[in-house]
Amino acid sequence: MPGPLNGRTALVTGATGGIGTAIAQRLSAQGAAVIVAHHGDQPAATHIVERMARRGGTVLPLEADLRDPEAVRWLCRQASEQLGTIDVLVSNAGAYPRIPWAETTPNSWQNALDTNLTSHYLLAHELTPGMTAGGWGRIVTIGSVLAAAGRRDLSGYISAKAGLEGLTRALARELGASGITANCVAPGSIRVAAEDSVVPDPAAMTARQLARQCIPRRGRPEDVAAAVAFLATDDAGFITGQTLRIDGGWILG
Repeated sequence: MPGPLNGRTALVTGATGGIGTAIAQRLSAQGAAVIVAHHGDQPAATHIVERMARRGGTVLPLEADLRDPEAVRWLCRQASEQLGTIDVLVSNAGAYPRIPWAETTPNSWQNALDTNLTSHYLLAHELTPGMTAGGWGRIVTIGSVLAAAGRRDLSGYISAKAGLEGLTRALARELGASGITANCVAPGSIRVAAEDSVVPDPAAMTARQLARQCIPRRGRPEDVAAAVAFLATDDAGFITGQTLRIDGGWILG
C-alpha cells in the first residue's frame, strides 16, 4: 500500500524504548525505510526489527553510543551506505536521571547534557548535509513538557530538554531555505511498561497526573508516534521551529 513516506528513509534513535518503538513502527507503516538505532539493547532491537520486517518494512538495526562523536559518525555512515540519504531524523534517545539538586555534581550535570542535548546536536550535524543536498529533510526532536513545567530532582534533564527546544528553533532558522523543517515533540505523562519498575505507587501517580490534565487518560506511545509521523510528511512542510506538546492538556499556553 502506498504511504505518505514511501521512498523516504528515517533514522529513529532510542528505538527500543516504548516511545521510540512506536515511532519506528508508525514511520515504517507509512512507507519509510527505518533505521532502528539503540545502545546496548540488541535483544529488543532484534525483536522489533523482525516484527517490522514481517509486515513488509525495510528496517536496519544499528547500535551506537550517541554521546560519542565517533560513534555517531559511524552510525550515520553505516545508515547512509546501506539505505541511502537519511531524509527523516527522529532524535528520541535520552535518559532520565533523578538526582536531588544538592547531590548534583559537575559529572552528573555534564552527563545529563551529553545524553539529552549534545547527542541531538551531533546527529543533526552529521545528517543535515545530506538533507541539504537533496533539498528535503525532516528533523523531529523529542523533548519533554517538563521543560515548561519543571520538577524536583531533574535539573540536568530539564535544562537539557529546554536547550533541545532552543536547538530545534535554531535548526529551523538555519535550514529552512534548504527545504528542511525542524520541530520538537514534547510528550507529557506517557504510559510505558518501564514505569512499573521505577514508580513506587503507579496508581497514585496516575491519579495525580490525571488531575493535571484536560483529557482524563494517560498518554500512549502511539499518541506521540502519530504526531511525529505527521511532522515527517510533506503535509507538514510549512510547520517548523515549533514545539508540539502531546500531554492531554497538562501544559496550556
